[in-house]
Amino acid sequence: MAVDIPGAGPLADTFLLLLDLFGVLVFAVSGNLLAVRKDYDFTGSVLLGFLAGLGGGMVRDVLLGRVPASLLNPIYLVVPVLAALVVYLVGQHVERVRAVIIACDAVGLGLFCMTGTVITLGVGLGIAPALFMGVLTAAGGGILRDVVANENPAVFNSSDLYLVPALAGSALTAVVFEAGVWNVWTALAVGAFVVVFRLAALRFRWRVPAPMRSWSWRGRLRRLRRRSR
Repeated sequence: MAVDIPGAGPLADTFLLLLDLFGVLVFAVSGNLLAVRKDYDFTGSVLLGFLAGLGGGMVRDVLLGRVPASLLNPIYLVVPVLAALVVYLVGQHVERVRAVIIACDAVGLGLFCMTGTVITLGVGLGIAPALFMGVLTAAGGGILRDVVANENPAVFNSSDLYLVPALAGSALTAVVFEAGVWNVWTALAVGAFVVVFRLAALRFRWRVPAPMRSWSWRGRLRRLRRRSR
């Protein structure tokens, strides 16, 4: 089990396991879709699916000195293969449900930023490392997928607000966890917030300001002097 909620009970643990597997599935599908656009074969599709769905969590666990959850529970390894099979069989029709894939990707983002944060706090590390690990879990797989496929990582696209919702979700998770009220319902609330934030950013085209390459203090002072004359 990737996420441990104290006192949650077996039903809650099963529910969260299913959510975690769903997150792996939707991220794996994103890797498969990239493989389709790159005209990769089935093995390439499976590889990108593994990187996108499991890469962030595996990097997190290695950094924390843990055996990756995907190796302890073999069902995690089955999900990316199933995703590749679905995309392979559906073929070109996958592009018709891109809106659904984007929504699922937002759900995966909301889930993984929480799992990374909770796991890090659970091993006794502080808030700052937990925030970093939360964002790494959410975005790490996508970065690995894009780098291997020789793509500019999507998380660095200024028109695609991705890291900010993940960081916000990690911060909220840390607050709820440290307050001692972390449970299934608060997890669902935080996850819903991240999903809404991510989809709203896409809908309204929110973006982080780009570097002001043409801006300088000297130029600004010169313009102010001209205006004052």
